[in-house]
Amino acid sequence: MNSSSNSHQPKKKYERNVENLTAHLEFNLIRHNIQLMKKKLNFGPEEPDSDPDLFRSRILQSRGEEGHMDDQLYYKGEHDKGVLAKGDEVKKILDKFYKRKEIQKLGADYGLDGKANKISIRDILLLLRLHFCHYHVGHCVAWTISVLAQIITNQLYFNELAHVDDLFPFFLRHAKQIFPVLDCKDDLRKISDLRIPPNWYPEARAMQRKIIFHSGPTNSGKTYHAIQKYLSAKSGVYCGPLKLLAHEIFEKSNAAGVPCDLVTGEERVTVESDGKQAAHVACTVEMCSVTTPYEVAVIDEIQMIKDPARGWAWTRALLGLCAEEIHLCGESAAIDLVTELMYTTGEDVEVRNYKRLTPISVLDHALESLDNLRPGDCIVCFSKNDIYSVSRQIEIRGLESAVIYGSLPPGTKLAQAKKFNDPDDPCKILVATDAIGMGLNFINEKGEREIEPITTSQALQIAGRAGRFSSKFKEGEVTTMNREDLSLLREILNRPVDPIKAAGLHPTAEQIEMFAYHLPDTTLSNLIDIFVDFSQVDGQYFVCNMDDFKFSAELIQHIPLSLRVRYVFCTAPINKKQPFVCSSLLQFARQYSRNEPLTFSWLRRYIKWPLLPPKNIKDLMDLEAVHDVLDLYLWLSYRFIDMFPDASLVRDLQKQLDDVIQDGVHNITKLIKISETYKLLNLESLSESQSRLSGTSKSQARRNRSKVLGSKAAEPLAPDAGEKSLASRLVQQGLLTADMLKQLEKEWMTQQTEHGKERTESGTYAKGTRRKKKEPDSD
Repeated sequence: MNSSSNSHQPKKKYERNVENLTAHLEFNLIRHNIQLMKKKLNFGPEEPDSDPDLFRSRILQSRGEEGHMDDQLYYKGEHDKGVLAKGDEVKKILDKFYKRKEIQKLGADYGLDGKANKISIRDILLLLRLHFCHYHVGHCVAWTISVLAQIITNQLYFNELAHVDDLFPFFLRHAKQIFPVLDCKDDLRKISDLRIPPNWYPEARAMQRKIIFHSGPTNSGKTYHAIQKYLSAKSGVYCGPLKLLAHEIFEKSNAAGVPCDLVTGEERVTVESDGKQAAHVACTVEMCSVTTPYEVAVIDEIQMIKDPARGWAWTRALLGLCAEEIHLCGESAAIDLVTELMYTTGEDVEVRNYKRLTPISVLDHALESLDNLRPGDCIVCFSKNDIYSVSRQIEIRGLESAVIYGSLPPGTKLAQAKKFNDPDDPCKILVATDAIGMGLNFINEKGEREIEPITTSQALQIAGRAGRFSSKFKEGEVTTMNREDLSLLREILNRPVDPIKAAGLHPTAEQIEMFAYHLPDTTLSNLIDIFVDFSQVDGQYFVCNMDDFKFSAELIQHIPLSLRVRYVFCTAPINKKQPFVCSSLLQFARQYSRNEPLTFSWLRRYIKWPLLPPKNIKDLMDLEAVHDVLDLYLWLSYRFIDMFPDASLVRDLQKQLDDVIQDGVHNITKLIKISETYKLLNLESLSESQSRLSGTSKSQARRNRSKVLGSKAAEPLAPDAGEKSLASRLVQQGLLTADMLKQLEKEWMTQQTEHGKERTESGTYAKGTRRKKKEPDSD
């Protein structure tokens, strides 16, 4: 103990010396330097010297009259001789100051070690040198710099008057003016302390919960057993990773005679006639209530607690749900982490292991060709482009396929899945992205296939969809498209799944508001960065990636909104790769800031409703983006009811749009063919002109919308059809495809060649007969 206290004693003594020096220099050097600066800048005796604008203007005037002060510091000594300290000399003094161990220790004490908040003495010195050079700063900083200039100049020319260590108190003041974080770092560390998350949920800590972990692979019955417990309880909540899964439990519950509500980010459905909440609710995991008491709670896909973006939602549900029994469903890789987390809450975990109900095997041969497809097969792709390409090739082979990918509306996904599962439907092939696994996203920023192989967990999720206990395909088979990938697939599936090490956390709106109180001039995006830098977490947790949040924060930063409203807008789930969706978030925020309600009629005008059925893939993607915009409106309508008042009307509109998209997906191979033809004929500009809203009248748009997609009947020509080529008009009507065009071109060239030969032979024969007429005596 004594050695420890002795080691701190010199530092405290040094700090007292610094404080005394500060007080002395504050009174003498600053007063003296102000007078010198006033004289230098031609201040009158009665002119105020505390006006920063006046001070700055005089500096600028002095630059024009006496040359730039960019790389020099001015000082006048007792003998009234001007002394100039050049920039290189200043750099030497500051470097000497920076390298002193005493200064580095003091800097660490004040949070300038570059660790906690990524601010170091060296960073501030770089800014300080810039300020020395330019002087365009407020008066407080200007006075501090003038004192620093005094000390540096004394150090250069009058070593007996000052020591380089004397810079520190003024350096610290300057650092705090540049980085306000330094003045309140202790408070910020307390606010961002995330080391004991269980304490955030006092209602859950007040009860003794029973935790049951249902562990097993896909198609093992683990979720089934948990749902049975949920249905038999007096009250319950199901927390799923996807809207589709919440919808599925919602429908199953009500079909089983158990009244159940639905709650997702964009939708609220109550089944009771009087509008009261039912005892059971199916929701997406982000939307679960941590204050409502339940008898049974089910948290599906608990391994998602490690997700870098959404893991916080599973952590919140696990630690905060107020339920007597909590049933967790997921991979065995999460058992150890869940057990450790529950140990901190004083709750035991009961593990129930399940085995797969139907066998699954890796075939000893690859598919290699789509000619080898069989009824009931599913082709899993990892980009939209692959989806389009594979669907087109399957259609060429005379087969019909269903299509499922992530950006499709839920209704369209369900319709396509129903089509594939219907034994009476001719559709026997499914083409899907990894959305069929569990909604994981393996597609990179450009929508291209990732070069890195998928993880064991991802492979098991996808491969596990092969074979189903309740279907006629009870034995699942898995293979690859290419022969060389087959050994890699076997290796991946045989690897043990890596245990999950940590659970995700996320700052709350309240924590960000407290940060903003201490840093009122900081943008929301920077507040998030500072929060993450200051946050402290235990080894069992990590702070989730907040890039999407920051993207939205920067997008709407220039719009005047309160911090709480801005935070809510930034948590809205949007696809930042969709320009129309991003611009819609911006437009919605702008309307909100003007206090102008976003009505149904305004929204119809904004999206240019009514919309035409898609004529090519680009049109289909545009319709999907509009559907996402309507989702965004609905999401915001449940947070700002007064400003987004027409949720029910918008939902009806979205259902109509879903039907249009379903028709487009049903005819996706036709859209692909038309898109190929557009590309072949270089008609992209024509496609853009025929985008979401046609240039024809509303009555014409309604007539076009009422037509069945895929019909072979010719559509009436557009008013300007006479100005377009026949090929363009046929492409518009969907009557000409790339294959048909190639075939026509081939036939035309063959026909032209044959006609040319005939004309040549005919011309020769004619000439011969004419010559014969001229020579009647010849044989």
